[in-house]
Amino acid sequence: MARAHSKKLIEHIGAAIDAAGGWISFADYMREVLYAPGLGYYSAGAAKFGAAGDFVTAPEISPLFGLCLASQCQDIFQQVDGNTIVEAGGGSGRLAATILGELPQVDYVMADVSAELRQRQAETISGQGVRQSNVRWVDGPDDLESFSGVLLANEVIDALPVELFVISDGVVLAKGVRMRDGRFVAATREAGAGLTAAVRRVEEVIGRALPDGYTAEIRPQLAHFISAWAQKLQSGAMIFIDYGCSRAELYAPERHMGTLLCHYRHRAHSDPFVYPGLQDITAWVDFTAVAEAGVAAGLAVGGYATQAHFLMASGIEQRYDELRRSGTDEQHLATLNGQLRRLMMPGEMGERFRVMALTRGMDRKPAGFSFRDLSASL
Repeated sequence: MARAHSKKLIEHIGAAIDAAGGWISFADYMREVLYAPGLGYYSAGAAKFGAAGDFVTAPEISPLFGLCLASQCQDIFQQVDGNTIVEAGGGSGRLAATILGELPQVDYVMADVSAELRQRQAETISGQGVRQSNVRWVDGPDDLESFSGVLLANEVIDALPVELFVISDGVVLAKGVRMRDGRFVAATREAGAGLTAAVRRVEEVIGRALPDGYTAEIRPQLAHFISAWAQKLQSGAMIFIDYGCSRAELYAPERHMGTLLCHYRHRAHSDPFVYPGLQDITAWVDFTAVAEAGVAAGLAVGGYATQAHFLMASGIEQRYDELRRSGTDEQHLATLNGQLRRLMMPGEMGERFRVMALTRGMDRKPAGFSFRDLSASL
């Protein structure tokens, strides 16, 4: 069943490659392999999140994550005239269920194009005993009216399509995709003006030329993604949580092979041509680019922090104590301690994951950035 599904997607992308003259950009390949209607990884029905899927996100690890975000949302609601939460890419629905359990009166909007994921989200929410009367679904920002409140995007930007490039004799080459004997293979050609300009902009910001052989990624859709949501935000904050770092860190010499990573059945590898449609493809987020896109869209950078610092400032210690007291056996405590470590430790998610708020119409920064704000490092 899964192999037959993958074969259909291979045929679909192969036809697109033929129509384009035998070569497509990696961004076009990634867009199809992840989002092609009915065929792409995020559009089809296979389990993706949690133990039965390919990877585990923070809301799946522990309710501590969602409880802290609920506190952050409440803090923002006190500064704006509205109480809407929009979650872009709602995953399994676990984050929504946790937040709605804490803030049952909010207007909660889940943005997801996948009918299968919408169904799973609804089942998760109802399974937690949370009312669905104030939950609704939209495809994306084009289907949403203007709102005041919070946009949440947890591990969303990392799955936006990326262009792959490599430097050769000082020239920017685009790494694209061809078909050979029925299989996808990487193929390079000289980059177009847009990708070349984007790479030169990176070099300008980091203050050095990228050396020959340097391979990395750039997200061409990021500015549009940020702008589309920003147009709907009257006042409040857009909060992005993802693995990533500043531009200077992302394009450091030691990352000369890029950050592209694939996830299949809880195993990570670097081959994007294995199991098309059955595996996730991601790359680290350039949070400097997120900040630039936000400012260009009329927003302010309201804060930038590691996930550990953000959760500390959002009351994770208090939430931990509350959950600790809710159980009495040693297994409960051991499980809770393990969840806390995964969310907070530098070698786990605490340092690799970063949190950024882009704000409009707020008098002070969101409380989650009161412990330590790294915005100056961008």
